[in-house]
Amino acid sequence: MKKGERINTFEPRHLTKAELEVMQILWNRGKAFVNEVLEDMAAPKPAYNTVSTVLRVLNKKGIVDYKAYGNSHRYYPLIERDNYTRMFMQSVMKNFFGNSMPQMVSFFCKHEELSEKDRNELIEIARSLSEEESDV
Repeated sequence: MKKGERINTFEPRHLTKAELEVMQILWNRGKAFVNEVLEDMAAPKPAYNTVSTVLRVLNKKGIVDYKAYGNSHRYYPLIERDNYTRMFMQSVMKNFFGNSMPQMVSFFCKHEELSEKDRNELIEIARSLSEEESDV
């Protein structure tokens, strides 16, 4: 692989905790220089070079790109947060729940402490989606 060449095999499970933290900042900001990403990171803050390396890795994975300003680079996401979330959750559903949405939802309903308000909200979402489908 040549220097600067991108890997075109992005799969959501390949984002590390550090990469995901950087992506959250880029999604919130829209675009940012390394020092701006570092500014938004929680303490203890990593070294500047660490953040720069994470951004270069994300660039090679084809998840972010940048515009050069002299020796500085302003990075921006190439994948939207909602698209990443959808792909990630599809991967979780496929790998842990046999690609079954009901099994996945059931798991979280059984293993999380859902308040009556949360249960009612889920029921309302299901009803609303059912009504939308019947209108089509």
